Amino acid sequence: MAPAAAPAVTRERLLEAAFTCVARHGLAKTTIDDIARAAGVSRPTIYRQFPGGREAVLREVVAWEAARVFSEITRAVAGRTDLAELLEELVAVAYRTVGSHSVLQKVLQTEPERLLPLLVTGVDRLIALMKPLLLLGMQRSQVRPGLDHDAAADYIARMVLSVVGAPGRWDLDDRASIRAFVDRELLAGLR
Repeated sequence: MAPAAAPAVTRERLLEAAFTCVARHGLAKTTIDDIARAAGVSRPTIYRQFPGGREAVLREVVAWEAARVFSEITRAVAGRTDLAELLEELVAVAYRTVGSHSVLQKVLQTEPERLLPLLVTGVDRLIALMKPLLLLGMQRSQVRPGLDHDAAADYIARMVLSVVGAPGRWDLDDRASIRAFVDRELLAGLR
């Protein structure tokens, strides 16, 4: 009987292992050796998947987890057909989800200088996740004639990400404040 073939080491498996390490050790203290141990692979296996080494793995794991979280958020609000309701729910759910993400909050508290640049480099992925939902919402709602839907969806996605990350004057625990934000900052230019 021939020995069973070893399971293929997938990029996803390595990202899951890296996420586990970041949750345990933080960004600064996570090493390639930690990730290799957590994934049950050798260091060269990681370098084959991530030729840029440790920084490439960390950049990818932050983008991967952010995309996973925002995919869940967009699925949670996808049933909304009214654009205003969709945006209100998107902001509320995103704010709650990001605020309750224990690993993100831990790293934001302990190593914001390392995390924030990694989040910024992955922002285009997050925008790409939100745009189809926003475009559909605009198609189902009355918007001003001649509006560039793609540019508007890009702007709204960036504004949502911005306010979720730094609410400023908006109280995102309060539905009336979220409604005011959506009406004044997001929808005003579409009408």
